Amino acid sequence: MITSQQEEITLISDPANVARIESFVEQIAAKYKIRPNLYGNILISLTEAVTNAITHGNCNDSTKIVAVRLEYRPKGFSFTVSDQGEGFDFENLPDPTSPENLLKLGGRGVFLMRQLADEIRYLDEGRSVEMLFRA
Repeated sequence: MITSQQEEITLISDPANVARIESFVEQIAAKYKIRPNLYGNILISLTEAVTNAITHGNCNDSTKIVAVRLEYRPKGFSFTVSDQGEGFDFENLPDPTSPENLLKLGGRGVFLMRQLADEIRYLDEGRSVEMLFRA
């Protein structure tokens, strides 16, 4: 009986490293036999979280890192993305679906993560986001 397993990847804060998330998710999907629709939700959510951590959290500072940690449990997956930035006010984000925000660039990553993950929570004053996906 599998109780809990962890995997982690650490990325230098360079936008080019976001591409490494796809192979990380592919490896996890193969290992844990993730169904295709869940794979897509995880891939998009992690890509958005890592992009936000690199660009907004660490301000593209290549001396800072982003850590992505997976904890697998029999009932699902917990992904935590952490940066070394100053954090942010995650309770007061503009709604990207409001008419005044529809044409603005950006602001959709957190919205997508909330829609695709079963649960999402911010830790460490917004320096970490944990996303839960039920298997």
